[in-house]
Amino acid sequence: MRIGILTSGGDSPGMNAALRAAVRVGAGLGFELVGIRRGFTGLIEGDLIPLDNRAVGGIIERGGTVLYTARSKAFLTPEGQERALATIADEGLDGLIVIGGNGSLKGARFLEEQGVPTVGVPGSIDNDIYGTAMAIGVDTALNTVVDCLNKIRDTALSHERAFVVEVMGRKSGYIALMGGLAGGAEIVLIPEVPVSLGKILGQVDEGLKKGKHHSIIVVAEGFSPKGALKEGKSAGRVVSDFLEESGEIETRLTILGHLQRGGSPSAFDRILASRLGAAAVQQFKDGKTGVMVALSGSKIVTVPLDELDRDGSNIDLEVYRLAYAVAT
Repeated sequence: MRIGILTSGGDSPGMNAALRAAVRVGAGLGFELVGIRRGFTGLIEGDLIPLDNRAVGGIIERGGTVLYTARSKAFLTPEGQERALATIADEGLDGLIVIGGNGSLKGARFLEEQGVPTVGVPGSIDNDIYGTAMAIGVDTALNTVVDCLNKIRDTALSHERAFVVEVMGRKSGYIALMGGLAGGAEIVLIPEVPVSLGKILGQVDEGLKKGKHHSIIVVAEGFSPKGALKEGKSAGRVVSDFLEESGEIETRLTILGHLQRGGSPSAFDRILASRLGAAAVQQFKDGKTGVMVALSGSKIVTVPLDELDRDGSNIDLEVYRLAYAVAT
């Protein structure tokens, strides 16, 4: 079999480890792996490269993706989809492995519905993909956030300030919640739990009364304060400005941004990505495509691609309550 493999959407640490495992396990199964550069854009344009065991040497420790990635608007159009299918036919691809987040996996589902055997691999630092306990890149991103919070706390203690730290997560507060818990944040604000600006100020005041002269407030970028308009500001800016204007405590804002995507993948992400990449090519050997390989407990399982439009939130409200319980 001749199988194409691409990485699509936002990059996440560990994508290269998944690529490496897919190529090397695939070669052991007698498959030929072909890399498609720049995601679905490269599929449309026919930007393909041969992959063998040596081509993926020395990439397990690298962040990002050596195949590059993109968010393809063209693939959302009938013309782009036709060109992508034409590339698959012209290049003699017998199947496709798609590594990426929710949008990328929707693209994988479309290809499967068009008769192209396709397997998805979840890669998203937001950890918002249905059916998998963890996606590639989540653990590394969390470690990056915690490292930043450790450094910010040093200056927060020195200057007796409140630091508002905005992290990624437009629809999911997983990074904010788990990063905030592990980083010892006093307040965690996530899209899944509406909180008013007045309540946030009250929590800061309560800390001051208890003798806490600094605060770390972690805000997911998708958080929307209850009863308040953002007016074009980021979630972190809204919270920071409100606290600063209250006059209760000097406040500073830090937006971590794309810093969270980079870096060498953690051991956990390298292992998870290797297991998922190997499982993806094994599906072709077993004739079981139209699925995403996923982590359930400690096992690698499969989830039908047509089920991935379900809510993929991995937020546990018990963990949310714990984050506040241990911050008091």
